[in-house]
This record gives sequence, C-alpha cells and structure tokens, in this order.
Amino acid sequence: MIDLTKKIPVKEQEPKVRATNFEEVCLGYSEQEAVLEANRCLDCKNPQCVKGCPVQIDIPAFIKEIKNGNPLKACQIIKKSSSLPAICGRVCPQETQCESKCVRGIKGDAINIGKLERFCADYALNHDEKPQKTQTNGIKVAVIGSGPAGLACAGDLINLGYEVTVFEALHEFGGVLVYGIPEFRLPKKKIVKKEIENLQLKGVKFIKNVIVGKSITVDELIDEEGFSAIFIGSGAGLPTFMNIKGEGLNGVFSANEYLTRSNLMGAFCKDCYTPIKEGNKVVVVGGGNVAMDSARTALRFGAEVHVVYRRGESELPARKEEVMHAKEEGVIFDLLAKPIEILGDENANVIGVKVIKMALGEMDQSGRRKAVEIADSEYVIQADTVIVAIGTTPNPLISSSTKGLETNAKRGIKADDNMKTTRDGVFAGGDAVTGSATVILAMEAGKKAAKSIDEYLKNKFN
Repeated sequence: MIDLTKKIPVKEQEPKVRATNFEEVCLGYSEQEAVLEANRCLDCKNPQCVKGCPVQIDIPAFIKEIKNGNPLKACQIIKKSSSLPAICGRVCPQETQCESKCVRGIKGDAINIGKLERFCADYALNHDEKPQKTQTNGIKVAVIGSGPAGLACAGDLINLGYEVTVFEALHEFGGVLVYGIPEFRLPKKKIVKKEIENLQLKGVKFIKNVIVGKSITVDELIDEEGFSAIFIGSGAGLPTFMNIKGEGLNGVFSANEYLTRSNLMGAFCKDCYTPIKEGNKVVVVGGGNVAMDSARTALRFGAEVHVVYRRGESELPARKEEVMHAKEEGVIFDLLAKPIEILGDENANVIGVKVIKMALGEMDQSGRRKAVEIADSEYVIQADTVIVAIGTTPNPLISSSTKGLETNAKRGIKADDNMKTTRDGVFAGGDAVTGSATVILAMEAGKKAAKSIDEYLKNKFN
C-alpha cells in the first residue's frame, strides 16, 4: 500500500554515472508514477499552492486531469498561465513557491508539483498537435531578448493577435535557458528549441545576431522600423567580480563565460572546437544555482571541484536539489570561507586560492546572518581554475542608447509594477530590471508586460 505522506520517488541517473556525462540527471515520472503522485493531492477548496505560484497556475485543476488520465488537458490548463511548462517543470524552485504552501507538506511531503508539471509538459511536446499560425491585427511589437521574459511576453502577445518580432543578440535563441543552464538540467534540443519552434509556428518572428543598442537602437525600432511598442527582456548578462588580487590571472573565469562556452558553444561535446580550460582543480566562488551549475560542469570535465561560500549550508541560496546533486556527484563544499586572494605563478597562471574562515554574526538587511572574518585563519586551496559565480547585473547598453529611459538603483531599467518604463511605448521586465533572478519570475514579468502592452496599444489605436 502506498504511503500518501511520501512523494513518489523520481528516477535519476546514478551519481557515479551522471558525473561523467552531460545527459539529463532527472528522468521524470512515467505516466503510472505521475498518476500515483497526483492521487496524493487533497484537491483543497482553498488551494494555497496557487497563491505560491508567481504566474497563478490552477494547480489542483491540472493535477486532477492527471488523476483522470488526461495529461494533454492538464498541460492545456498549465499553458493558460505558463508559456514554458516543460522548462519551468525543470528549473523553477517549486519547493520555495507552490510546494512550500501545499497542505500535504504539513504532515509529510508536499505534492511534487514541479515534476508533475514536467510530466504533462513533456507528454504534450511528444503527443500534442502542432500549434496553428495566429491571425494578426497588423500592429507590430518588438521583444528584445529571447530568454524566459521575452518568450513569455512574445507568447502572450501572439495569442492576442499582434505581429511579434523577437530580437536576440546571440547566435542561438533562448537566452539564459541556452547559455546559462547546463544540458544535464535542461536539454536544449529536446525542450528549449521545441518551445521556441511552437512560438514560431504561431507566427512569432525570431531574428538573431542583433545587439539592440549597437546593431540597432530602440529609438530606430520605433521611429524607423514601425514598431508600436517594445518589450525589453534582455536579462542580466554583466558578471560581477570580487575585486580581489589575482582576478586578472590566466584561469579565472566569470560563470557566464564558463557556462556559455560549455552550454551555448558546445564545449561539452568531444568533437567541439570551442576552447575551454577544463582544469584539474577548480574553485567555484558562490553558493547559488549558477555556482552549482558551474561546479557540476567542471566536475564533468574531470576536475576536482571546490565550492567556496562565505556562509553555511543552510544559507546556500541554490535549490536544495541542486546542492544535493552536487554533493552526490563529488563536489567538495568549503563553507564559511571567503576568497581574499587568487594566487599565481611566474607565468601569471592560477595556482591556488587563499581563503579566510568566516563565522556567522547578526542578521543583515537581507535577513541573513552576516558573515564575519575570523582573524589569522587563512588557508590555501590548490587550484588551476577559478570560476566566479557571485551574481550578474543588467548590461547598460540598451538603457544608455535609448532616449528617456531611466535606470534604477540595481543598474537595471526603471519600470513600474505594470512593466512600463520612463519612455512612452517601452516596457521592460525580468532580470533587465531586477538583476539576476529566477526563470519563473522573469516569465511573470513578461506576462505582465504583454498585458500592459495590450492595454497601451488598445488605447493608442482605438
């Protein structure tokens, strides 16, 4: 008999096996397993899980359809609120959002909402009919950036009947979904490209290798190209560094560069020509999901990998699942430690990282305990490669090249709760406004922007 207080386990590659390949770690639910997990749902009359979802998916309704053996209908329910369910089912932090509100979680395991979302989204990608081209109203809207914010905005706008063109700076579409998240967490051809292809079938036009602010400006898109509204969802691709001695040595990477070389440019493939310093001993600085992605990527290249983070394990901002996977695969965690210098040899190559031990003090403004240095506690971790994964900020290229576009305290584009910027007809959202955040929050911003753009254009043309 099934214990309804426990989640149905999800199959994964064995740690020793997956640590040597870039194939997806989590194998997902079978249809039978998904139905068993769905039957744990209490179908609450006042579902708190919906309140925990940034895009307000009707979670009980889609889970009920899985119970009834209708995964396609379940996915249709999800798609009313979420443009990218197969992606969110993999990378969204459900454990701190919808699942954290689940009533089942009070006296047992919360319903595995994320894995159920992934199940029906994957089922739909393989069994659903291809979307039909949408009839448009002739009003042109430009979307800058093909990451989660841009894709969510474009998906809602095409459904509303607008002529949507997405401009991407890189040579592949998907933004952070393709350059930032490794293949073992989010398969590119199997998932990301299919989601983009579905938008293309609906009529969304995608143009790559266009750096807005350099190739063309926002002003030119409006004044010369005839776009009636613009959404800026260009993300936060400008890496942050520690500003310590030795960061200019050979072998020091930002996580952005390291992951882009591997994920977007295929350095993880044996027959790829993209250079990447695999390293024998790698130190990753940071404790977020990007740090885990960098560490687990370096591990798969055959390195001994240390993650250095100034606080303890309970303060790690990465998803618990990602930390657990990293540990299982052999990543070493040097917690309560902070790099104070990167050491180099006479040829300016990295040979180690000098760190100082830390202790946790009083709460800071972020609600976390301050990390305080312990005097005379320095030690050295040998390394030939250092990956800095301590955050990113929005690139100022677009804001600095657009008339009347103000920025906020986080160096992102200034936008109100409806995603309106200080420039008429220009909207912005996601990491381009807030700085680095989650995929689902970027999607939420893209959807809000689409709604605001629709209201703005109706007022303009009616």
